[in-house]
Amino acid sequence: MTGEDLKKTEKKVEEGIKGLTGGARGFQEEFLDFLKKYQVVGLAVAFVIGAAATKLVTSLVQDVVMPIVAVLMPKGDWRTSEFLIGPIKFLFGDLLGAIIDFIIIALVVFLVVKYIMKGDTSKKI
Repeated sequence: MTGEDLKKTEKKVEEGIKGLTGGARGFQEEFLDFLKKYQVVGLAVAFVIGAAATKLVTSLVQDVVMPIVAVLMPKGDWRTSEFLIGPIKFLFGDLLGAIIDFIIIALVVFLVVKYIMKGDTSKKI
């Protein structure tokens, strides 16, 4: 390989690196643009608030709603209800409790989104 070939190869490598890194644009600047473009910070905040709201609603269901339902049920603690078929045990009480949790959480999310979107004047699809 001659000196001229080596210089051509070095130039191609430099051009390739510039293409990969966006030229003079730094990684930090590119990363900040990514965060702004895809609203990653807002998504993270929504995730944290959603997790906290889920804990709150689950606590509401388990500590307030379920004791009332347990009193109304003839066998008391219905979350431990099970259906046996031979050696197979189906825990339908636990499933029913999870369904009730989901319905209440979905209702709360619906009401919050409806309240927030009330002031939104953008076109909805």
